[in-house]
Amino acid sequence: MSDLRIEAVAGDAMLEQWRHVHNVIVPPAAMTLDEVRERVARGYRLENAYAGDVLVGCSTVRPPQGEDAVVTVIARVLPGHRRRGYGTALYESGIAHARAAGAGAVETVVLAADEDGVRFARARGFGEVERYVLPGESELWLTLRRAPSPSWTGGSGGAVQRFSQSCGNSMCAASRSS
Repeated sequence: MSDLRIEAVAGDAMLEQWRHVHNVIVPPAAMTLDEVRERVARGYRLENAYAGDVLVGCSTVRPPQGEDAVVTVIARVLPGHRRRGYGTALYESGIAHARAAGAGAVETVVLAADEDGVRFARARGFGEVERYVLPGESELWLTLRRAPSPSWTGGSGGAVQRFSQSCGNSMCAASRSS
């Protein structure tokens, strides 16, 4: 994995690469290039991961939302490149950006049928807070959440307490798949 490179998406060629990975991993939520551009305009941080010159994955980090400052981190790795540490590297990069953005809690969104993705999230301490089907669709999605480590909050535990109290609020049902 020493040849893994994670880069912030810049320009249409990288946006198209990000879109490709996204659409392979979550075909029910396939996006157009204009939809990807719109995510960037809303302040989403998009990254691509390359093993040498080969695109292996992408990630999304949504900015903090709501009074709990929930940041959504989604790591995606193409099936032929899984179990090599690429997802962990993408996830850790996303968590670093979440921390820098002042995350009070971190969520991820996974297509329920993506058993690898669900297993990956649970192994990192995420617990399910919501199951839903988008209007007019049939695919089941999961929102999973975890509290940040105490070091994120200076050890005060405030964010952890907010996390445990917040799973019933509208943030658990806010924005969806990407």
